[in-house]
Amino acid sequence: FQAAASGDPSGYTIALSSSISRAAFISGAPAWQATRSASVEVKPGAQACVLALDPHVGSAVNLQGSTNVAMNGCVIAANSDAADAIDRGGSALLSAACVSTVGSTSGITPPNATLSCDAPLENQYASFDPLANVTPPAYGMCQSMPNGKTVTLSPGTYCDKTWSGKITLNPGVYILRNVTIKPGGNGSLTGQGVTIFLMEGSQLYINANEQVNLSPPASGAYAGITIFQAKGNTSALTINGGSGSVVSGFIYAPDAAISYAGNSDMNAQGNCLRLVGNTVGMTGNSAVKSDCAAELGNREMYAGRMITLVK
Repeated sequence: FQAAASGDPSGYTIALSSSISRAAFISGAPAWQATRSASVEVKPGAQACVLALDPHVGSAVNLQGSTNVAMNGCVIAANSDAADAIDRGGSALLSAACVSTVGSTSGITPPNATLSCDAPLENQYASFDPLANVTPPAYGMCQSMPNGKTVTLSPGTYCDKTWSGKITLNPGVYILRNVTIKPGGNGSLTGQGVTIFLMEGSQLYINANEQVNLSPPASGAYAGITIFQAKGNTSALTINGGSGSVVSGFIYAPDAAISYAGNSDMNAQGNCLRLVGNTVGMTGNSAVKSDCAAELGNREMYAGRMITLVK
C-alpha cells in the first residue's frame, strides 16, 4: 500500500495505490497480480471572513441583538456539527456570500439574512484552521513598562503586567506573558503594523468606552496577523471599541471565545478583518472586505473544502 500527496494550498492531490500478489490458481502458472489505484483532489472552498473551530457547541457563530453585519463576497463558517452551529436571532441582520457549517443553521433566512448563495450550506466538510502552522516567536527578556497613563512601547516581550491608559505600539512583534490589556475608561490601544501574541493566559479586553486602532504587518513571518492568542489559552477575547475604532488583520483565539462588537464608525467602509475563534459572537454594525491580499500579506482563509475524485 502506498500513499502520496502533492500540490500547494490552491489544490492538493492525494494518490493511493495497493498491489496484491496471489499464488496462481493453476499449478506452475505465474503468480496473480492485482493492482488498484485512486487519486482525489482537495481544494479549499470560498473565501471566509469568520470561522468558529469548536466541533460540537451550539451557536458557535452567534449574531444577536441589533446587529448589522455585512460581509459581501465573504463566507461565515463553523466547524460545529450542532443543529444551530450558526445562529442569528432577534433583529440581527446579515448579508454575506454564504454561510457554511458541518451542522445546521438557525435563523439564516430572509429578510434578516441575505446570502449570495441563496441558501445556507449545511452538512459541509470542516474548514481548515488558517493559522494552525504558525509558531509564536521565542521569548525574550521581559521589558519594563514606562510609568504614566500615556505610554509608547517598542516590540519585545512583556510579562506579568496590566496595560491600561493610552497605549501606543511601535511597529513590530509583541510577546505578552501573563499580561492583561485593559485600557480602562477613555483609554486606547493603537498600533500599525503590529502582531500581538497573547501567551500564558494573557488577555485582551477592549470595552465600549475605549478606543482601539490596530493593523497587522503586510509582510514577514506574521504578515496579516494582528492578535494571536496561543492554543490552550481559554481567556475570552473581547473587542468592543468605541467610536472611531478600527481593527484589521487576523484576530485568532483557537481555544477561546471571541466577542466582537463593531459600530457604524468602526467599520463603515469595510475593513480587512478575519475572526478565528473557538466560538465567535458578533454584535453592533460592521462591514468586512473579502479582497484583502495586499493588506494581509496574501494570507487567506477558506470555508469548507471541495474533494473531487480524479481517477
